Amino acid sequence: MAGKRKRSAKDIARQYLYNGGKEDLEDEPGVEDREWEWIYDGHDKAGEDVEGGDTPSPEKRTIIGARKGTFSCNVGDTVVLETDTTEAWVGIIRYFFDGEIDGVEQKLANFMWFSSENEILKGPKKRTDFLPNERYITAAFDDNSVQTINGHATVVSATAYAARFPNGKVPKSSKDYGKIFICRRGCNTRNTIYTEEFVWEDVYHGEDDLRALTELVESQTAKTRKRKAPSKIQKDLDGFVLDDEDFGDTATPRTPKKRRKVTSATPTPSKLKLTPTTARKFMTPTHRRLKKPLEFTPLGTRVLSPSHTTASPHQLARTQLHVSAVPSALPCREEEFAMVYSHLEQAISAGTGSCIYISGTPGTGKTATVREVVAALHESVLADELDGFVFVEINGMKVTDPHQSYALLWEALKGERVSPSHALELLNREFERPNPRRVPCVVLMDELDQLVTKNQGVMYNFFNWPQLAHSRLIVLAVANTMDLPERTLSNKISSRLGLTRITFPGYTHQQLMKIIESRLQNVPGTVVESDAVQFAARKVAAVSGDARRALDICRRAVEIAEQEDLAAAERDAAPGTPSKTPGRQKPSGIVGINAAVKRGIVTIATVKRAINEATSTPLAAYLRSLPLASKLFLAALLARLRRTGIGEAVIGDVVEEARRMGLTSQLEPIKEFLLALDGGGGGAQDKIDGVAVGIPSRRGRPVVKRKIEQAARVLRMGVASMELAEAGIIGLESRRGERVGRVRLGVSEEDVRGALRDDEECKGLGFAG
Repeated sequence: MAGKRKRSAKDIARQYLYNGGKEDLEDEPGVEDREWEWIYDGHDKAGEDVEGGDTPSPEKRTIIGARKGTFSCNVGDTVVLETDTTEAWVGIIRYFFDGEIDGVEQKLANFMWFSSENEILKGPKKRTDFLPNERYITAAFDDNSVQTINGHATVVSATAYAARFPNGKVPKSSKDYGKIFICRRGCNTRNTIYTEEFVWEDVYHGEDDLRALTELVESQTAKTRKRKAPSKIQKDLDGFVLDDEDFGDTATPRTPKKRRKVTSATPTPSKLKLTPTTARKFMTPTHRRLKKPLEFTPLGTRVLSPSHTTASPHQLARTQLHVSAVPSALPCREEEFAMVYSHLEQAISAGTGSCIYISGTPGTGKTATVREVVAALHESVLADELDGFVFVEINGMKVTDPHQSYALLWEALKGERVSPSHALELLNREFERPNPRRVPCVVLMDELDQLVTKNQGVMYNFFNWPQLAHSRLIVLAVANTMDLPERTLSNKISSRLGLTRITFPGYTHQQLMKIIESRLQNVPGTVVESDAVQFAARKVAAVSGDARRALDICRRAVEIAEQEDLAAAERDAAPGTPSKTPGRQKPSGIVGINAAVKRGIVTIATVKRAINEATSTPLAAYLRSLPLASKLFLAALLARLRRTGIGEAVIGDVVEEARRMGLTSQLEPIKEFLLALDGGGGGAQDKIDGVAVGIPSRRGRPVVKRKIEQAARVLRMGVASMELAEAGIIGLESRRGERVGRVRLGVSEEDVRGALRDDEECKGLGFAG
């Protein structure tokens, strides 16, 4: 016979808590190293077969109880569960079954929970006449391992409790210490609605009263979810009742009376076949921090300043076109909004974990759409239409170290600030242990590529926690590239990310026009012409479809128009000097009226100026100010890099490429100044008003213009390369021979092409290609 294992300090403390230091009792599982066993229908509590009749196989028998050593509990018993907190968890066993938790076969039980007053949301409807040991019966159910059962509990009415303990306190030496509770009301902890007061001994006696007790609580407390299912789904589910045979071989053993009607918030039968933990819809007691106001921006309520109503149309337009302005609605993202909303609502309602990967180019509304969805879900929580949840946003650009994500998540869940390493340990312990009080948590991980570490541990943990049976963690991963999981993350991480992926395409010019017009619809008058809006939308849609870029361009165009309007108003207000010259008088008539009408309005020309300013960087301005020789050197270098396909070239090859480009170019300045033997300066020819003329002969023969001799190489290439290297535009490798050195670009090739594409001096040099 195997001896007893050594008891830990936690086991000894638990024994003192419940038994006052005495040995294990028959109403407790004890600490001996024994396994739990099922008690089937047809067996007595000792596990012996009842006399008479054949004993059916375990697969065909109904589980009515569980046993560990001398301790046993049956369906309908009230038990205390093991917890890390000081408050006892009390529940009624509804049924037993075999199932899996994290892929491990375990013996499970479904419990109907009691809740304490600390788990009821504070508000005007919360009762204040609760007793110290009082518990409220709820219609909330959850699965837990039978290993968490810590003994029998006794639930009595207030009168019976007062009769047994007149002073209201249970002696520590009593076997009922920490195991006896008062129940006189039921409660829905999510909306703080109580039932009428009852006598516990009248409403519950055992297993046969479970259904009546559940109906009593549900009928006298309002349902949490009021939202109707879509008509198509509701039509398919009307009158549908789930039976054991509907699950096939994956059905979990349970009593026949536990059949339930499928509601809109319950997962579909195809999804119910996945695991026993997802085969039912579970409701758990709500944590007291369930409806904590969401803390995120920019979805908060905006307070308008008094100057807002007296501002000019230009000021209102600039305010509405700012990227930080909160629109009343998010246009052109209705389909993506519905997809994210349905996935989040289903995961929160079912109490399961989930991963959703959202990708799209910058400025396509990914983060804004998720925030709008969370705000809509929060409104449903406040309207008692959805279970409460916790929301936390982790932005990879705002954390100095990806491991700080652990600390941010733990602070959102528990309100405690700890170190990242300690937070990781606490989170692992939190998500691995079953907890009926756990509230669903929605995590928005923005800028996902910034949270990738060398060993990819942060990504692995955040994508692995939602796969745990009791985590109730929902992760929304947002990134700018579609193939980030396959390109950057390992296979074990990308597989945990799942198949739920939502892609946000770039905005089309029609969508950009709709977005800009929706921002300007409340601005009085016409500040921006419709043609100007269309021009800006088409320009941005052709490049990236970035809504932020389109809004910035229109906002800058409004600023330019406002500055021109103010400057014109100052000129009109300034007193003019009388002049008798008719040509200097101000225009009048129709021309003056048209100019006054167009003044202060954003036109296509204004948008062009704004686009030029947006695309003009200090680097672009410097490149456009370079001399012709430097521009030709850059053109030759780009052509050489494109032809060879490598990132550097030999200086001699670049000079030869520049000569070939100069010979085939139609630009006269290149041939005249960079390819002429004398550099285009005098020699045998003189220039009169910029035209080269020949010197007349002494004998009076007609003047013959001499053909300009071309140099063997392009002039000033050495000086141009040195100037570009000093400015950091190119990287120059100095060697003994000037033609054998290597050169490479020090800036982006796109920056060079973008700056010189429209330069008049560089036409035909290949910058536009």
